[in-house]
Amino acid sequence: MYRFSIDGEEWILRFSPQVLIETDEKQAILMSLLHIGKTLAEFSHGNAFIMFTKKIGAIVFDVERIPSFILTVSNIVPEENWYVQEKNSFKPLK
Repeated sequence: MYRFSIDGEEWILRFSPQVLIETDEKQAILMSLLHIGKTLAEFSHGNAFIMFTKKIGAIVFDVERIPSFILTVSNIVPEENWYVQEKNSFKPLK
């Protein structure tokens, strides 16, 4: 679990138990959140969003605002598991 502040709002970043990543990847996720900064304030309680990174993949965040500002990394999907729809079928992104 990590604590960070953006524009005077204190946030908590936590990771679901099924998300097994190294400490350096967790810190990279935190730094990515700091880059989007004020955008976090736009998300309501119960919202979710995804960030795409080359190193980690698609990172799924759940947003809680009650009782505290909490972001939970609920899943990480590596790029090799991404699919794109082409007409009536789905194909690997790469």
